[in-house]
Amino acid sequence: MSQDDLVHEGLHGETGVYAEGRAGCHIRSFVRRMGRMSVAQERFYADTFPRFSLPYTTGKIDLDTVFGRSAPHILEIGFGMGETTAHIAAAHPHNDYLGVEVHTPGVGALCKQIVERDLTNIRIIQHDAVEVVRDMLPLGSLDGIHIFFPDPWHKKRHNKRRLIQTPFVALLTAHLKPGGYIHCATDWEDYALQMLEVLSADPGLINTAEDYAPRPDYRPLTKFENRGLRLGHGVWDLVFRRRA
Repeated sequence: MSQDDLVHEGLHGETGVYAEGRAGCHIRSFVRRMGRMSVAQERFYADTFPRFSLPYTTGKIDLDTVFGRSAPHILEIGFGMGETTAHIAAAHPHNDYLGVEVHTPGVGALCKQIVERDLTNIRIIQHDAVEVVRDMLPLGSLDGIHIFFPDPWHKKRHNKRRLIQTPFVALLTAHLKPGGYIHCATDWEDYALQMLEVLSADPGLINTAEDYAPRPDYRPLTKFENRGLRLGHGVWDLVFRRRA
């Protein structure tokens, strides 16, 4: 495995799933593995996760009830180690954020951020993202969706496991309110091209830019991203809105 493979396995290896074929059948785009947790991550996972998590259920949830208020609801799929999620939630306390991630060390890291930043506007579901969206979220209930740096599955034979595929985007679009947005970001150019093609083809979405969007101010640069930019690597943001 190359150094690039190792970097992207570590950064992106736990993101999301892709719905395919008959109901209930989908290709998983993540490899579920426990990974190594720090002592702090273990402690915060044990102490904080029960307070800020939601169990997976096949019944629809009311997000206003979950957060105890009426506010814009933003879904983040595959939040990794949670730094970006916590940064955005802290900067936008008027929004509520639902993070979905299967990677336990990342969930523990976000729990740590929640406590240290005293955040009340984040809830976590540690489960398969397709099943969460399909089974738990009411149609038209989301104001925004963030999918930042999903696993690129860069080997051609693995491209079918990429999260941004036509059926899953259609599922996401159906769960957006009119005017709600999907914001994707990737550092793999061929995946950016696929994202642009798939999102542009969805009849319910409209691109907010001519092709790729400038990075919105609310998405912070990660350490990995800064390192890549210094090395001349590209990063592509795409922001689409659901048609009114």
